[in-house]
Amino acid sequence: MRSRDRGAALLAAMLTVALVATFAAAALWQQWRSVEVEAAERARVQAAWVLTGALDWARLVLREDGRSGGPDHLGEPWAVPLREARLSSFLAADRSNTADTGPEVLEAFLSGQITDLQSKLNATNLVAEGKVSERDLRSFARLFELLGLPASELDRLAENLRFALDTSGSNRSSPMAPLVPQQVEQLVWLGLSESTVAALQPYVTVLPTGNTWVNLNTASAEVIYASLEALSMADAQRLVTARESSFFRTVADAKNAIGAPDAAFADGQVNVNVSSRFFEIRSRLRLDQLVVEERAVVQRDGLDVRILSRQRVTPEVAATAPEAARR
Repeated sequence: MRSRDRGAALLAAMLTVALVATFAAAALWQQWRSVEVEAAERARVQAAWVLTGALDWARLVLREDGRSGGPDHLGEPWAVPLREARLSSFLAADRSNTADTGPEVLEAFLSGQITDLQSKLNATNLVAEGKVSERDLRSFARLFELLGLPASELDRLAENLRFALDTSGSNRSSPMAPLVPQQVEQLVWLGLSESTVAALQPYVTVLPTGNTWVNLNTASAEVIYASLEALSMADAQRLVTARESSFFRTVADAKNAIGAPDAAFADGQVNVNVSSRFFEIRSRLRLDQLVVEERAVVQRDGLDVRILSRQRVTPEVAATAPEAARR
């Protein structure tokens, strides 16, 4: 009887210990989860503020470039990409900064780039005053032919874009009206295949307004060839080579650089220039294992640099960073 009581007491003690251990483990897990959630939220907020600061800094660079005036070209400060650098190096360069650089700042890396969106063909140009623009349709046709893309997809793109931009009441009430794309990736909404969109990505953009020109100082040879019907691909490549030694101050400089006939750059037949109004600002922040990327489209009119759109990529776990970035 005594041994039976002793066994029951031992069993009760073991059950009590197991129950306490379970509760302790659950409490520890809850505490760990709360700490992780708080750390993730803090990192997200910190990343948001840093990226906002990076965007403002990029806008300031574009504003100062606009203050100096003149053509926009790839030799200007805005065109120089910012390679990944420690955030603490920016704080150290600010002599008025007296804040302590904690471990979060020391392990934060920032990179970014400003791209001239008018170095590409604007898909919105395909529609002008509610109709398909024949001039711009020919430019896109030349690009499609150069890249070996199906012409049928271009016709579908132009007609669907005209339908999407039609603001008449009958069209707006139609359930078949496609959405107006805001990015190149969304051109699949208008009938382009994913492979076609991928091929067009380096040469095409989608701006919120049409009737925009191509900047001869920043456009690739493919885009220049597509924009100027009177030029061959060899002429476009010569134009790109000529601007490497000296950027074009006027469209006439570009014409004279390759000895092109006046008809090749005739007003009303082409839409090219040597300045730009629309830019894309890409910034990337790596905070320990958290990576946040942001893409913003801005419009510059004089000294006013206005944000048109801003998209932030969902944070993800960073891949193994290069050894150079860890030093």
